[in-house]
Amino acid sequence: MSDFIQITEQDTRPVQHQETELVERKGIGHPDTIADGISEAVSRALCEMYRDELGYIAHHNTDEVQIIGGESSPAFGGGTLKHPIYILLGGRATEEIEGASFNIHGTALQAARNYLDSTLPHLDVETEVIMDSRMGQGSTDLTELYKRRHEKTPLANDTSFGIGHAPLSETEKLVLQLENYLNSEKRNESHPWIGQDIKVMAKRIQDTIVLTVAAAFVDRHLDGVEDYRAKKESLKETVHSYAREHTDKELQIHINTADDIDDGSVYTTVTGTSAEMGDDGSTGRGNRVSGLITPQRSMSLEASSGKNPVAHVGKIYNILSHYIADQIVEEDPSIDEATVRILSQIGQPIDEPQILTVELDSFDNERKIKEIAEYWLQNIPELMDKVIDGEITTY
Repeated sequence: MSDFIQITEQDTRPVQHQETELVERKGIGHPDTIADGISEAVSRALCEMYRDELGYIAHHNTDEVQIIGGESSPAFGGGTLKHPIYILLGGRATEEIEGASFNIHGTALQAARNYLDSTLPHLDVETEVIMDSRMGQGSTDLTELYKRRHEKTPLANDTSFGIGHAPLSETEKLVLQLENYLNSEKRNESHPWIGQDIKVMAKRIQDTIVLTVAAAFVDRHLDGVEDYRAKKESLKETVHSYAREHTDKELQIHINTADDIDDGSVYTTVTGTSAEMGDDGSTGRGNRVSGLITPQRSMSLEASSGKNPVAHVGKIYNILSHYIADQIVEEDPSIDEATVRILSQIGQPIDEPQILTVELDSFDNERKIKEIAEYWLQNIPELMDKVIDGEITTY
């Protein structure tokens, strides 16, 4: 058994048993989440290019996407975008290696456009977005780490830590699943007037959950203020009905609380995202790898999206820790909560962290817990292949 794996007893109550709880999710159309999604899409595209042409994935980190909001003029029946959204693709990528050259900018820009097309159906990417790639060549020392790992375990290219926890509390599950539902294909067909920029905030006090939903309505699907009022009420009923299926707790639902309907001041957009009107976004500023923002949980502030899936522990350990925690609670139902923290050291094998701690509210079989942790450390490549294939998201 690895001596860097430590099992400790949790000294706080599991989140689901605490008196209060706050949970947030920024939906896929929120500018911060758009930045995360583009970062991941660009990284996956670069991985595929490098693997096809080199046989392995070269050094890159595309976790520096910046979104500068445009300027719009929404109007019932359809408004206009007066100034386009500006997106800057930053970060680092290998442009030349071993005598080969790669079109990193063209690959990145195309991946970003494809992601926007598939995520924001109300946005015309060709006319309503200006996009620029300013990715630079990776530093020599980090590129060398890649060269040293071709035939052995990858070496960590940062000294960083990752944190994961399990299981999700009832409130956390509700917030995550509600946003996923509201941005699902089924909902898009039944409620086309709701854009993709949907933020869900939950406050739980004992057995009462208060859900505040901010949803960007799409102006071309609205006839006027009264139509907006009716559709807003319809959305409230949809949210309440969905939430009632997933919790027995008392519910309070609030939709677009900044509206002043009597004065005609309502949350409408041309494109379905607030990025059209001065709401900016940055990679790593929104959801954690869990898909949520959870103040009651230990969290890494690492921008995991866009970091390379081969050697960057800022991505790998945040994903890995969740998988370890998930299996621990799945195999031992007596455990109410597990928190896993993993710390790397730059230049050392990624499967040999400085320390891996598992914090539990209770446990009986320490050996079994360590076996689970060691299993996932040995199967990091399996997880990272799923990241490259888009089966695991970081936002």
